[in-house]
Amino acid sequence: AFPEITNDAKRGAIFDLRSVPLEESGLSPREIWSNESQERYVLAIAPESLPLFLSFCERERAPFAVVGTATEERQLKVIDSEHGNEPVDMPMDVLLGKPPKMQRDVQRVAVQLAPLDLTGITLDDAVERVLRLPTVADKSFLITIGDRTVGAHTVRDQMVGPWQVPVADCAVTTMSLEGYRGEAMAMGERTPLAVINAPASGRMAVGEALTNIAAAPIADITDIKLSANWMAACGQPGQDAALYDTVHAVGMELCPALGLSIPVGKDSLSMRTTWKEEGSSGDVDKSVTAPVSLIVSAFAPVPDVRGVLTPQLRTDAGETSLILIDLGRGKNRLGGSALAQVMQQVGNQAPDVDDPQDLKSFFAAIQQLNAAGSLLAYHDRSDGGLFATLCEMAFAGRCGVTVNLDILAMEGDHAADWGDAKNWTSQVGERRNELSLHALFSEELGAVIQVRAEQKSDVMNQLRAAGLGACSHIIGKLNDRHAVEFTRDAKVIFQRPRAELHRLWSETSWRIARLRDNPACADAEYDRLLDIADPGITPRVSFDPQQDVAAPYIATGARPRVAILREQGVNSHVETAYVMHKSGFEAVDVHMSDLIAGRARLEDFKGVIAVGGFSYGDVLGAGEGWAKTILFNQQMAQQFSAFFHRPDTFGLGICNGCQMMSNLKSIIPGAAAWPKFTRNKSEQFEARFGMVEVADSPSIFFAGMAGTQTPIAIAHGEGFADYSQTGSIDESLVAMRFVDNRGQPTEAYPFNPNGSPQGITAVTTADGRYTVLMPHAERVFRSVQHSWRPSQWNEDSPWMRMFRNARKWVG
Repeated sequence: AFPEITNDAKRGAIFDLRSVPLEESGLSPREIWSNESQERYVLAIAPESLPLFLSFCERERAPFAVVGTATEERQLKVIDSEHGNEPVDMPMDVLLGKPPKMQRDVQRVAVQLAPLDLTGITLDDAVERVLRLPTVADKSFLITIGDRTVGAHTVRDQMVGPWQVPVADCAVTTMSLEGYRGEAMAMGERTPLAVINAPASGRMAVGEALTNIAAAPIADITDIKLSANWMAACGQPGQDAALYDTVHAVGMELCPALGLSIPVGKDSLSMRTTWKEEGSSGDVDKSVTAPVSLIVSAFAPVPDVRGVLTPQLRTDAGETSLILIDLGRGKNRLGGSALAQVMQQVGNQAPDVDDPQDLKSFFAAIQQLNAAGSLLAYHDRSDGGLFATLCEMAFAGRCGVTVNLDILAMEGDHAADWGDAKNWTSQVGERRNELSLHALFSEELGAVIQVRAEQKSDVMNQLRAAGLGACSHIIGKLNDRHAVEFTRDAKVIFQRPRAELHRLWSETSWRIARLRDNPACADAEYDRLLDIADPGITPRVSFDPQQDVAAPYIATGARPRVAILREQGVNSHVETAYVMHKSGFEAVDVHMSDLIAGRARLEDFKGVIAVGGFSYGDVLGAGEGWAKTILFNQQMAQQFSAFFHRPDTFGLGICNGCQMMSNLKSIIPGAAAWPKFTRNKSEQFEARFGMVEVADSPSIFFAGMAGTQTPIAIAHGEGFADYSQTGSIDESLVAMRFVDNRGQPTEAYPFNPNGSPQGITAVTTADGRYTVLMPHAERVFRSVQHSWRPSQWNEDSPWMRMFRNARKWVG
């Protein structure tokens, strides 16, 4: 990194190896210079700027070292002052000069693969295997341990609908904490297809990225920019040619035809590993060669993020119809599909983007239908085919679907996959089964949309006008039996309870979570799928969220100062500062180092908000380490104690700040009964969007909000309210509880993600001036920030009220 940053400025450099900070004193010069410490960053700054840079680093507690200087001479020198030598002394051009262009003489290698053999494969067997395949199955075990709400810009995360099912097609964020402009991101990859047809796999990766991002309202397909991550085993027979053909197909043919560009990307071209394995006659050479892989990321500006579509089937819109837009136009090629994989086969016919114009027309049609309000739900067809698409839509909407396969399971261009079966009369049953399997599990590009029944003719007319009439089919509707069923020739050929299929789909995630986390919690989350009557997230708000109780005080022009208190590693200070500013305060960024150095004093503030994040990387007991920088510093302890005891001050601790302030309860009046917040019972960081109830408490933040039950962002690893050192719970100080979807306080996982007794997740002082809460209200003060919300909600969410309450209290 050091030579690169100086070479970019057409300079040389002299570096002192012993100025590099080391935790391991025994490293050799080669190890110091060549180790890949990814936590390190290199910067080049003017010498006169060093004092300013030093002040930044001291304030943020960011360690740094000056390790060298740039020189006019284009020579790289690394000096080892300990050994008195120069381990590196060479011209920059030798190290980083332009190498000669690589020449490769490669040949294409024809691949002979057997056609897919579906003999004896029943629909039930295919369903059970495909839904359990990790690429198709529920990914909750991975999603719920990642913070998806930090920054308060997230509009669309993976979790969809009132039951929070991870089936979203794309990610969407806002560009700022005001307005509704944003950006969308989606991905596409079809690597298994490269075993059959590498260029087709590249085209399909681009196609999948586009059918995913089509769920977001985007003005024009040309607004989308792509990033391409290429991987291949260069040097292996046929792989260089396969890579060339795929790059040419994507970069020179498909993307220009679609009006798209790929301005960025990266490559990894050593995708082969070898090893020796002991055998009966000695060591045996083993190797694995990865097929050509293209991972496409698509990005686009979104004029209004409120128009994002999700796969959640709507049951509140009267009679509706499901329409399949099949860009494969009936070919139903199964090569490389999830079905082929679970049957330990590959196949010899891969899906492909046969006509780029179809893809362009599809994208434009979806955007037009969305803009007109004609679409209730949208989900692209990908891993697991149409069957997985419909199941995921049904899971998100907690409803049943009835689908007719007559038009889809007809003989088409895919007939060659079925071998030499000549005596069709004797094999009608087997052939019909195979046709159904092709229709349900082929992963051709396309999507399923839900529309109102009275609008289906208009929607079909628009699809015909876009040139998609021949490949658009009304295939079914919802049913109230909570069953997923398919019919052919007026006969039901498949029917399973939706909850049973959901359990199959989530089984892989459950088994992984059981091994990694608290098994009892994993079991509880899995078993919640058995509750057919679960109403999902059901907000009940006891006040008008659009009423601005702070408005009369803001109108005075006075803006009381509030310290947005942070420590090294916290990450929620910007959104907290904004919501306090919006509520009528002057929000001031105050780092703990500012207080310690005397650059800021708490006596100059009316309020203090200790924000969420990972202070000190969540080591030293997470927020406890932050608290100890106060308690073990006499000056800080006195300053905080004086602030807490002033009757005109208030404070709020959120998440990491909640844990920190709970450890300061010895100096906070009325906080002696507060719990200690410790490791979640699940033994994992929990990132959720779940229901809480505001209790009737003295908290100034929750004035007029008692009884409100509404969802909130949750992101913490140590949120268990431990009263073991405090004694009995003081009910009068409980400010908020986790509740289940029926509104009952709960300790059941995952509705209570940390297992706190009685669902307690916020407490306050007897006078209500100081409150600590584990969930993140500051990340969901706008309705648009909610993963799911009632359609009638306007700009302000119910959580905006708590921050306005603070401004009203100050007066």
